[in-house]
Amino acid sequence: MSELKIIKGEASEIEEQAARQIKDIVRAKPDAAIALAAGRDVKGLYKRLGEMCAAGEVSLKNARILAVTEFSERHDCENFLREQLCAADVSGENCFFPDAAAPEEYDRLIESLGGLDLAVLGIGQDAHIGYNEPATPFDSYTHVQKLTDRTKRQLSERGYTKENMPEYAVTMGIKTLTEARNIILLAGGEDKAAAVFEMVYGKTITYIPASFLQIPTEVTVYLDTAAASRL
Repeated sequence: MSELKIIKGEASEIEEQAARQIKDIVRAKPDAAIALAAGRDVKGLYKRLGEMCAAGEVSLKNARILAVTEFSERHDCENFLREQLCAADVSGENCFFPDAAAPEEYDRLIESLGGLDLAVLGIGQDAHIGYNEPATPFDSYTHVQKLTDRTKRQLSERGYTKENMPEYAVTMGIKTLTEARNIILLAGGEDKAAAVFEMVYGKTITYIPASFLQIPTEVTVYLDTAAASRL
């Protein structure tokens, strides 16, 4: 079992460091296959990455970008990624999104790309990664996941209502994500502190999906001061 590499700081500091880590990976392999999560934790990182691309510090033109999740019958995660990366030189033909009608095809795609070079993740209040909710098997690949009430409460804080609340999401599985050659996880806010504690110090059990990030060898966790407050 590996020891997580943990970097703490103010939000702008950790976003800068995470962006530079991505820059180094892409410079070493311009056509890297990169899985990107959506959500609050990674929004600032994508903004900084877009600024780096605009400044000519790095190019994502040849990178293969794969969304970690998408809601069934909606395109909110796709829209989020396209909006956040609009300042980056991402090629539309190199962007891929999972299909709830054929989730297994996503893993075949990843295999055809030579596997994931990098997965960029956030973390839920219940320590879910992607939309791998508590009790998701460790050996899961891309699948359709029913969202828990707790996840729905988090989504309601992002503006979802009873009328448009997603019931299901398609997500890369825990096995899909932990097979990535490099993993970056960002967490921000005091509401993530308990989940971060469980990820770092908890047992590797399915009830704590993020605890399985203790297993891969190349995992860097970037935490703002509030998210790191219980470590």
